[in-house]
Amino acid sequence: MKTFCGRANPTTGAIEWEEEDEDYDYHQEIARSSYADMLHDKDRNEKYHSGIRAAVCRVKERGQRAIVLDIGTGTGLLAMMAVRAGADYCYAIEVFKPMADVARKIVDKNGFGNKIKIINKHSTEVTVGPDGDMSCRANILVTELFDTELIGEGALPSYEHAHKYLVQEECEAVPHRATVYAQLVESEHMWAWNKVLPIHIQLEGGKGERVIVPSRDMQMCAGCPCVYDIQLNQVNRNHFTTLTEAIEIFRVDFSKAVSSLPARHTVQTRATTSGLAQVALSWWDIDMDPEGNIKCTMAPYWAHPTPDNIQWRDHWMQCVYFLPKELPIHEGECLHISAMHDDYSLWYKLEHNSDECDTDVLRERPLCSCHAHLMCNRQRFGELNDQQRNEAYIKALKTIVRPDSVCVTISDGSLLSLFAQFLGAAQVYSLEISAMSRRVMEKVSVLIGEPFFTTSLLPWHNLYFWYARTYLAKLLRSEFTVLPQSAMLLAMAVEFENLWRIRAPCGVCEGFNVSLMDEMIQNSLNFRECQEAEPHPLWEYPCRALSDPCQILSFDFRQEIPEQPVYCTGSMKLLRSGTCHGVVLWMDYCLTNDISISTGLTRPYSNMGDCNWNPHCKQGVYFLNSVTNPMTSTDGLNSVAYSVTFHPETGELGMDFKRAP
Repeated sequence: MKTFCGRANPTTGAIEWEEEDEDYDYHQEIARSSYADMLHDKDRNEKYHSGIRAAVCRVKERGQRAIVLDIGTGTGLLAMMAVRAGADYCYAIEVFKPMADVARKIVDKNGFGNKIKIINKHSTEVTVGPDGDMSCRANILVTELFDTELIGEGALPSYEHAHKYLVQEECEAVPHRATVYAQLVESEHMWAWNKVLPIHIQLEGGKGERVIVPSRDMQMCAGCPCVYDIQLNQVNRNHFTTLTEAIEIFRVDFSKAVSSLPARHTVQTRATTSGLAQVALSWWDIDMDPEGNIKCTMAPYWAHPTPDNIQWRDHWMQCVYFLPKELPIHEGECLHISAMHDDYSLWYKLEHNSDECDTDVLRERPLCSCHAHLMCNRQRFGELNDQQRNEAYIKALKTIVRPDSVCVTISDGSLLSLFAQFLGAAQVYSLEISAMSRRVMEKVSVLIGEPFFTTSLLPWHNLYFWYARTYLAKLLRSEFTVLPQSAMLLAMAVEFENLWRIRAPCGVCEGFNVSLMDEMIQNSLNFRECQEAEPHPLWEYPCRALSDPCQILSFDFRQEIPEQPVYCTGSMKLLRSGTCHGVVLWMDYCLTNDISISTGLTRPYSNMGDCNWNPHCKQGVYFLNSVTNPMTSTDGLNSVAYSVTFHPETGELGMDFKRAP
């Protein structure tokens, strides 16, 4: 049976319908999942294994049969750990059917099929009784329902239901508890991810400067409640100042009844430094046993018990929460930090005294009132506030904007219209992607764009600007100026420090054969869309350059889109020793002949190949098949062959990278 899938083409803006197999969406979910990352998380696996052994032992010491409930079993790994530890039986729940199917196969392959029952349901639909999914309630509850925010995957409702209907009172739980921590910081670097800040423009001829001041509603906006989850270990210590110690905010005991109702947790602490409180950095740890001897922590490097030996993981990171407003605090001052949550998300607030706390938790949730947060993500705010980047655009605009210029800006939420106005353009029009129209009354002499569009996922999706420029061709003067005037697609072969793990096979995990999961992921990766590049913010994921940057394709915005495909083939020579995990792709925009903006490297890589990436953009990552069969270079003779085609009729970029013959 086939199904039609509608998807927006981020380059052309068109909705395209394609016929796909009925399990297509399953393949997308599997191929883009983090199962491999979790299976490679040795610290997590060992701690779960130890915690499960201890829980089974405690139950056996009480003279009871060990009946385990594993919610969200995935590959069945934790269920197999329980049976190996001596559990008499395990009910393993997995709502995602493809995962439930492969879990059954993995359990059987490892010889545990007679002691593990895979239940393909949501845990809230599971029944208990002689004719139910479970014959009796469990006395050991094992789960891995957590995300970076701890509760974002519905952990609280799932635990709440399990304690009411699926497990015995005072059951053993692995993990036993979770503890959430927070630390207040001042950080101009991070605060620039939260909202548009004042922007300074130097005027020509020493006429002073103009300052773009955000409207009052933008300044007063509390922002949005969405967490910004990042690899906090990649944030330079110089980019923030800690104002308090890292403090425990609240705990959740998973061995007892859990509530999913909205709640507030307020703790008192003292400021260790004077400054402007802007951000609450937050993370959590889990104790696998009641004594807290088996601990798995997400603490960043400056708060980690073993900072030189931190397990890399991408499925659990750290959280950045922006306070509703900046508050000045003084060293030694008593502060009240509140963490509030509903059943799926958290938010933070700072008060100088506890009397300021509102009793209605949900009313405290920060909500966007300026609408900017509905359009701009955190990276986009950082891009708009990047003074160096803004100065490059202003410098380029000064070379083309004249007193008689009629300018059109084609970008989403761009400040270029204001820049052009302040630089003296006669008229300035701004066309957003959602409101493209012909309501431009005069012939356009200057067409400008960043380019940036909210629908863009990968760097080349912003070629929508080229389509818009072609669409507006009849409105352009015979001699017009376009900024940027061209773009280049660049690529570079790299060795990742850790990111390769998300696509690497596991084979054996904690002594269990999970190769069937590897095969499942590889089969899903064979689908057309799964073979494309993935967007990743590489400033969070260190890598080494193994080749020089290579210009793959160029796009001349001074000309209309060609009718025929544009393609390029060639190879990139690997210049230094290492394992080539994949290819990074990005766009460079030539604003003028001598001013350019890059969405990739911010400066040339070091002699060792270490890279610095644009922190406001996601780069495209094409993982080579050599992730499963590593491609190494020791003598500089190996190369990566490429074939890339731009299809103007669809806006798609077809690509293939592989080991050169």
